[in-house]
Amino acid sequence: MTSEIEHTPRYAIRLARRDELTKLPAIELAAAQLFHATTYTWISSDTGMALADFEHWLVNGKLWVAVDATDEPVGFAVAHEVDGNAYLHELDIDPKHGRQGLGARLIDTVAAWAQTSGYRAVTLSTFADVAWNAPYYRRLGFRVLDDDELGPGLREVRAHEAEVGLTNRVYMLRPVG
Repeated sequence: MTSEIEHTPRYAIRLARRDELTKLPAIELAAAQLFHATTYTWISSDTGMALADFEHWLVNGKLWVAVDATDEPVGFAVAHEVDGNAYLHELDIDPKHGRQGLGARLIDTVAAWAQTSGYRAVTLSTFADVAWNAPYYRRLGFRVLDDDELGPGLREVRAHEAEVGLTNRVYMLRPVG
């Protein structure tokens, strides 16, 4: 996928620009507020990724933004390679712009990049029991991986998530192509 803007009446998806990185932590924090009403309420007070992390993903992965009609970021997706597949590291939409299909469009953008990059699938990790997590991804064509299907990279992701308190996670895959 190129940096061309994909247009809809109110929103577009495109690669992020360096000058937008300072806006992404606020989107992540706003999206985290949705966890306040779950058993993972502590996530709503988590500081999220540092600006240096966004810099890293801009250079060492792919970072797309969903932008509104004024070209301001309202959501983002981060992807990179894990175990020879595209891995959706993070997806956040500012709740003020939720329920507009932006998450699905960002995921489709990641899948298109995965396909053109020669990956066979997009993988991710998510909460099994949060409605806008695993059930949402299932509706978008992902399936839960069995433990014996996890490669060393996803096992490393699982170990890191456990270290930081992320529990009840599932690892999912969506074929591309």
